[in-house]
Amino acid sequence: MAKKAGICEEKFVFTSESVTEGHPDKVCDQVSDAVLDDVLRQDPTGRVACETYVTMGLIIVGGEITTSAYVDIHKICRDVLVNDIGYTHPKYGFDGNACAILNAINKQSPDISQGVDRGGAGDQGMMVGFACNETEDLMPLPITLAHRLSRKLAETRKNKVLDYLGPDGKSQVTVEYQNGKPKKVISAVIASQHTTDVLDKSGKNMSDKARKEIIDVVIKPVLKDYIDKDTKFYVNATGKFVIGGPQSDTGMTGRKIMVDTYGGTVSHGGGAFSGKDPTKVDRSAAYMARYVAKNIVAAGLAEKCLIQLAYVIGVPEPLSIFVDTYCTGKVSQEKFDKIIRQNFDLTPAGIIRELNLRRPIYRKTAAYGHFGRSGEGFTWERTDKVDVLRRAA
Repeated sequence: MAKKAGICEEKFVFTSESVTEGHPDKVCDQVSDAVLDDVLRQDPTGRVACETYVTMGLIIVGGEITTSAYVDIHKICRDVLVNDIGYTHPKYGFDGNACAILNAINKQSPDISQGVDRGGAGDQGMMVGFACNETEDLMPLPITLAHRLSRKLAETRKNKVLDYLGPDGKSQVTVEYQNGKPKKVISAVIASQHTTDVLDKSGKNMSDKARKEIIDVVIKPVLKDYIDKDTKFYVNATGKFVIGGPQSDTGMTGRKIMVDTYGGTVSHGGGAFSGKDPTKVDRSAAYMARYVAKNIVAAGLAEKCLIQLAYVIGVPEPLSIFVDTYCTGKVSQEKFDKIIRQNFDLTPAGIIRELNLRRPIYRKTAAYGHFGRSGEGFTWERTDKVDVLRRAA
């Protein structure tokens, strides 16, 4: 692909966001993946397409599941909401112990099943994987920093360092690039649910003291050397954030696809991940595309690499493989295509086998991104193909 004119030489800024596990959409992702994990724990070949919806006082879990396992939907929902996230009291706008739960799950369509049974893809579509050398985990810096801020915000709440914080929260980071390389953070944004304890006398704004605490305890320790005297910090810019979680905003599975992937740095195939078993290439092929791209960059064959795979329902082999190294590749596009096809099995069965995807590992992926987490045991983050790719090149 031709290089975009000027983008590698000029100074520009790029922004990515993340959310905490208490954000309503992420609540739904975690419930859907917790259901998937419970099925796979009992029945590794179970078929799952689970969607969750949450609003004030109500969770609806639906979708198509075919399995021999027994799944206690009510228990899973309450475990995720209360034990994992911390929606334990009405003061947070949602009480996981008392909310209503509706189970609306059906079986997978036999028309889809017959194509999957013979090793074909579970759906049509495009899946995208990406890697670049901006960070140790070969991820874009803006989304990496945004995830770290959201994690730090949640850890600060759970450890009661700032005991007025609530489960719902967001982060956003804007990074300045020079000559295609990240240089510094221009601005950092935190929106964090909080109790009324830290409102000022007007009752309309979070106190300056609390804002400063969030900047000092959450933002600065994460961003460190990327900030300078000109970096701007925004904390609860509307004034206050007392009403949060499902009380203030409905949530649905699959609505944070940019947060889940590369923060908007590259294109997205469009398919969400959470609640889908690995026969669904929306998920498994996106993991494989990341695995391919990361190994190419780790092998030094490119400074950045985008992989697009395309599938049709019921057919095992991908219809197409697209590689873009943004003019940083050490070999030709034709050579990359050959190397990938020779060293990676891109059929659904091959992906599942190579990445060992029939395991209950998905609940952990449902918050703070599916990629760039090499310490989490995610097989698609391995760089075990580096030597093979170097020899092939």
